[in-house]
Formats: sequence, C-alpha cells, structure tokens
Amino acid sequence: MSEATVNIATGSTGRADTGAGNPAIDFDPFDPAHQADPYPYYRRLRETAPVYLSSQGHWILTRHRDCVAVVRDRRFGHGTGTLIGNNNFRRPVKGRTLPLILLDPPEHTRMRTLVSKAFTPRMVSRLAGRIQELVDVMLDQAMDQDEVDLISALAYPLPANVISQMLGVPAEDCDSIKELSHIVARAVDPDFALSEDEKRERNEAFGQFDAYFRELISQRRRQPTEDLLSELVAARDNGSVLSDNELLSTCILLYVAGHETTMDLIGNGTLALLRNPDQYARLREQPDIAESAVEELLRYDPPTQITRRTVLEDVEIDGHAIPRGEQVVMIRGAANRDPEVFEDPDRLDLGRQHNPHIAFDGGIHFCLGAPLARLEGRIVLGTLVRRAPRMALATDQLRYRKNLVIRGLAALPVRPRG
Repeated sequence: MSEATVNIATGSTGRADTGAGNPAIDFDPFDPAHQADPYPYYRRLRETAPVYLSSQGHWILTRHRDCVAVVRDRRFGHGTGTLIGNNNFRRPVKGRTLPLILLDPPEHTRMRTLVSKAFTPRMVSRLAGRIQELVDVMLDQAMDQDEVDLISALAYPLPANVISQMLGVPAEDCDSIKELSHIVARAVDPDFALSEDEKRERNEAFGQFDAYFRELISQRRRQPTEDLLSELVAARDNGSVLSDNELLSTCILLYVAGHETTMDLIGNGTLALLRNPDQYARLREQPDIAESAVEELLRYDPPTQITRRTVLEDVEIDGHAIPRGEQVVMIRGAANRDPEVFEDPDRLDLGRQHNPHIAFDGGIHFCLGAPLARLEGRIVLGTLVRRAPRMALATDQLRYRKNLVIRGLAALPVRPRG
C-alpha cells in the first residue's frame, strides 16, 4: 500500500481543528460505563473527529485505514533511545532496558529475530495436544460446580501454564508471580493514567520480576533444559546476541504478554458468545468455523484496545500536520468496527470472511504470539461450546480490570450447566 493511497504525506508543523473540547468527544476512559462498553464512544469519535488531538496532546486515530497506514509506515516508530518530543504516554522504568515491542530497528530486528523462532505456526502447533489436555482437566473441575468464575478457573491458568512451560517457569511458581504479572500489565497504560503509587508499585514489580528471572537464568546457565529460556541464555552466552538487561526484559515481556492478553481473548470471547447465543450454538454445530470464529472475536472485542507510535519525521494525516516527536495513538477497538471495512461491524458473525482486523497490531510489530493465542483460543472455545452447550452467565453485573490499553474482565461468573 503506497503512502499516497493512505493519505499520509510529509507535513508541516501547523495544526488543524481537531474537535478538541467538543463535549461529544471528551470522555473519561475509566468511567465504569465506558469500561463496560466503549464501542458507542468509539463510534462517535470515529464519525466526529477520526483524527483527534486529545487533551493530553496525543493524536487519536479511529479509522481502520489510518491505523493500518501508520503501523506499516517506517516514519512512525518508538524513538528508540531518545523518546523524542511530546511523549508523556509512557516513560521507561529508570535503569531498565526497553522490551523489543518498544524498540525500532535495528535493535528491534535483532531481538525479534532471535525470539520469533519459538512462535512460528509450525512450532506452536506442537503444543495443541498439551493445550487440549489442560483445557479438559480444567473443565472437568469447572463442570462439577453450579457456578464458577471462568477467568480464574480457565482463562487465566491455561495461558499462564502454557507460556510457563514454553519459557521454563516452574508450574509451582505461577501463583506466586501472578500478581506481579497483573501489575506489569497494568503498567502498559499511559503514565498520565497511573497514580504515583501505581507507578511506584510498577517499578517494584519489575524489580521483583528481575530478581526472579535472574535466579532462573542462573539455573539455566548451570543446567540447560529444553525450554525457550535455555535457548535465549545460550544465544546470549555464545553469540553475545542479548545483553543481560535485554535478556531480563525479554523474559518478562514473553511471560506477561504470553498469558495476559490470551486470558482476555478467552474471557472477552466467551462473554461475546454467551451474549449472542445463536453464535454460541453455531460454533457448537459447525466446529469447522473455529478459525474464523477466533478472528471474529478478536475483531469484535480485542484484548488490546490501544497501540501507539512516535512520529519520527513531520507527516500529515488526513489534512492534519503532525510534527516529529508527537505521539499517535491508534484505537484498535474503533478501527475493528469501521463500517468502511467491515459490513455490519457491531454484529458478531463467526463466519465472517473479510476480516482484516488489527487486534495483533501490524507491520514490523505484528504480535509474535499471535499463532499461540489463536491456537489456545480455538481449542478453548471449541471445547467450551461442546462440553457446556447450556452455559449461561450467572450475572449481568460484570467488572473489568482497571486498564486502559488491555481490556479484560476481572471475573466472569457462569453457570456451566445453564
């Protein structure tokens, strides 16, 4: 796709009227009503001010074509090493190496090349049998109860168990570092959305994670095993590919990203199915649509709602001149329901064929773990509709975790037998 066709051109530093201050646009993202259903707001924003300068000084994009154009354009990145311009979106923890998802080439390319080998579709497919085994055991326990929280019974422990096995984290350690993972996941929110206590808690959680993985890395150096951590350690020791700090940041990224968003794919996806019983029944009756079903659920209510880039040189988007150093924030949840791209976008259609959603970002930062998340989603949801055909929500009063970037339920109470 050329720059001309996506309407992003080199720009000046002038600013156009963006609709800032319009009461129809301004909102509180932590309002419980917005957290319960952000999509009406996204629709208003997309229709009223699709390129919007927020009160925080960030450019908000909600149209699919604009979001796709930015993630594919090398003039947008993360400002590696400099964090240039107006970046109050997220500051690195002092003394910490940035994870590869916040790096630009060549650093990003070097680190991603090393890690990506473990997440190819071929490598991930080998895990299918183990994932199915885990799902069956967890559902055996859940189905015996009249009411169960599906997040704590299945959506969290399954991906946590899988990424732990891949990375080499002992299963008995998962519970002890669970809260650290949640804190770090919360910390991907913008700094302006975090209190001083939350930022302090984030820094402490990173320190505890570092200490944990330092010890695990030391063990793997003394006695390598057949896991991803041993491979990363060997690459660092033999080829100096990763520094010690890079190794730590990569371990934490893989562990947290490897289960937090998959947990929300399972939770958000199950909720969407339960609220659309015709589609729940459809998946049960037509198991061959499992692949398109997962893609549709990723589009319909993506676990990660927001992604952002730094403008690396002056550009123009749809007539708005955006100078170097500014922050561009793409609302995936809005882009994934853009009627210019998706027919009847607010309808859940598990058989949807044209589905170029951006739930996994795009360009050089397309999610490494996408094959694993898709596999887990297909197995979990396919097994759920088969084994619990009459599953029902136990309450309509649902709570979401207090996150802006990652959207997920705090709990999902269900009655497995209806």
